[in-house]
Amino acid sequence: MRIGIGIGGEGDLNHVLEEFTRAETAGFDAAWVSNIFGVDAITLLALAGRVTSRLELGTFVVPTYPRHPAALAQQALTASAASGGRFTLGIGLSHRVVIENMFGLDYSKPIRHMREYLSVLLPLLAGEAVQFQGEEYRVAAQMSVPGAKRPDVIVAALGPQMLRLTGRMADGTATWMGGAAYLEKTAIPAITTAAADAGRPAPRVVAGFPVAVTADVAAREAASKQFAIYGQLPSYRAVLDIEGAADASGVAIVGSEDEVEQQIRHLAAIGVTDFNGSLFPVGDDRTVIGRSYELLAGLAKAGV
Repeated sequence: MRIGIGIGGEGDLNHVLEEFTRAETAGFDAAWVSNIFGVDAITLLALAGRVTSRLELGTFVVPTYPRHPAALAQQALTASAASGGRFTLGIGLSHRVVIENMFGLDYSKPIRHMREYLSVLLPLLAGEAVQFQGEEYRVAAQMSVPGAKRPDVIVAALGPQMLRLTGRMADGTATWMGGAAYLEKTAIPAITTAAADAGRPAPRVVAGFPVAVTADVAAREAASKQFAIYGQLPSYRAVLDIEGAADASGVAIVGSEDEVEQQIRHLAAIGVTDFNGSLFPVGDDRTVIGRSYELLAGLAKAGV
């Protein structure tokens, strides 16, 4: 299992880019950046590609609705060229409250939207001409970016329908707030079976988790507070319910170095191919982030 680290886009850009070089030096396999309401993740990763040489650079994830698939293909291919082919494109639907209430777009047919989106995006990334006539997209286009390699495309697929669609069409999935039980019993079987039925290679499963290496019993309470919003969003609420978790505290990976390592190794054993650690602080203990970072870097070097 490849071990990656989540990098935020907050703060001075030069400082953020230093986090990528630090991650590469530390031995991480990948660095993942969320695209929310700050820095543009693809642009940041294109810049990171110029200051790193080995690290996989991936979005976790970019919402599809605000960006036309042809525009996203152009951005992704440019980031691929800038990074020497180390860019991975993670995409997702986002949430109804964001897409409809904030962006004013129609979220009524999310499965159809993603199916049509991938039908346009994937051939464009492969350098193929697209002639597509759908309900949402009618596209006649082709992209050519010198030096670009077709990036892997992973889809934030949590529910059964989206997991099956992703298995049939994309290179893998990105999960968040889905614990080990959900991954083992729901997500991995669904996407793996769909990929096999479609004659596709085994998909990547990029699992994101909050991580805190600490003996502090307040760690789960800290996770509950810091990640409270996810329990209020329907797609994540459904995943937490499958896991039997009241909130993020039920899926966060916390404990001593040995306990956290054991939990991560269990994820590898059940079929997770990529781990994305999102480090979070616990109270006033300033050592938690450092201990968590050091442990994950060590696991990356060891090749979990």
